[in-house]
Amino acid sequence: MFFLQAPQVHELEVFSRMPEIFRRRKTSAWADANRGGQVTDSFLEGPVFDDAGNLYVADIPFGRIFRIDPAGAWTQVTEYDGEPNGMKFLDAHTLLVTDYKNGLMRIDVRDGAVTPYLQRRNSEAFKGVNDLVLDEQGNIYFTDQGQTGLHDPTGRLYRLRPDGQLDLLLANVPSPNGVALSPDGKLLYLAVTRGNCVWRVPLLTDGSVAKVSQFFTSYGPSGPDGLAVDAQGRLLVANPGLGYVWVLNARGEPVIVFRGPTGASTTNLAFGGSGRSTLFITDSTHAQVLMAAFDSAGLVLHRGRNTDGFA
Repeated sequence: MFFLQAPQVHELEVFSRMPEIFRRRKTSAWADANRGGQVTDSFLEGPVFDDAGNLYVADIPFGRIFRIDPAGAWTQVTEYDGEPNGMKFLDAHTLLVTDYKNGLMRIDVRDGAVTPYLQRRNSEAFKGVNDLVLDEQGNIYFTDQGQTGLHDPTGRLYRLRPDGQLDLLLANVPSPNGVALSPDGKLLYLAVTRGNCVWRVPLLTDGSVAKVSQFFTSYGPSGPDGLAVDAQGRLLVANPGLGYVWVLNARGEPVIVFRGPTGASTTNLAFGGSGRSTLFITDSTHAQVLMAAFDSAGLVLHRGRNTDGFA
């Protein structure tokens, strides 16, 4: 890949490792389908911070949500029959979770209670929802990835409106994964993992999308996963197959590369710490969270409406 100017390269450091007491060295239905049957003690995803500075992460194969305090200590919030992935807060105490097995679920982090939010579309189950982002109007954009890829480019991008209307925006994506919005809310960035790229999705005033394009192309065995946007509008891309986090400018050029330790699988990221100017990245291979100081704050995440759900 050719760059006009070589990006700055920084090494990621370990913030906190999952304690041994929480590691489960056994098979699971999720690992059989997604990890080639390997014994997988956990698979971390969906990092998001609460107002008190605690970091929440999901463990997909064992249906667990963990809280990591600012000192790096882990507490299990809940365990349930699900496969949680992306997470965002609806309010100070309620996580909205894209659950591969169950659809959109809601978790009260005070007592770990899990309730449905949106499990099916017109009585039809989703392929396997993956990640989500909310805009300032309370719309929820989420991806439905399932087992799609270049062999089956039928992954979907949805928008769930506050009144419960569900819009199918895209239905031709080979493995839609992370989603993020531009600062003005007019563009949505979509990680296309098996296509090893990021799509640029204009959001039109009538609610439709058009002229979707490929914004960034990566390489390696597993493409872009989690996404985030900083206050300058730069796009950050977690790339698990490389163990990188790319920082892209408005032209889609990498200007900074954060590099994880050997064998790291950098699945997703969130801004936290003082001034929200520290990156925290889930490393699923090693069941740990990595970190790095950043030169900008993260874009403030919007919250939705904690309704009774649309299940």
